[in-house]
Amino acid sequence: MNSMDIHRVLEYLPHRYPFLMIDRVLSCDPGKNVVALKNVTINEPFFGGHFPHHPVMPGVLIIEAMAQAAAILTFSTEGHKADENMVYYFVGIDNARFKKPVTAGDALHLDVSLVRHMRGLWKFHGIARVEDSTVAEADLLCTIRELNNEHGR
Repeated sequence: MNSMDIHRVLEYLPHRYPFLMIDRVLSCDPGKNVVALKNVTINEPFFGGHFPHHPVMPGVLIIEAMAQAAAILTFSTEGHKADENMVYYFVGIDNARFKKPVTAGDALHLDVSLVRHMRGLWKFHGIARVEDSTVAEADLLCTIRELNNEHGR
């Protein structure tokens, strides 16, 4: 699978504004890796409070963007799309490092590779870049859970 525009991204992710962190998938090799894009604009809802005098994208949202790219990779690897009966959860985040701030106007490239998949757990390594500079990286552990009732338990 090659690229995905925003309409295809919305088929693979249950997230919606203001929490959708993927604008486009540049490439996706199911079972291996995905490269996605988040265009960071001054209109992001978090910039009003983080920080008004020096807008910086919160590191946890960069990690969330990596996880959303990982979800696209997971769903494309399994050959299905997200629906209202399932949720993609974080199980763990290890080795997170933030190297440079991400600001309005940046194009955040998210390169997420599958490390391992066993017993319903997916482990990924994600690298976030702006231009040629690594701005963050982390190891992510995720799982898919089917919702049994309206509260997801």
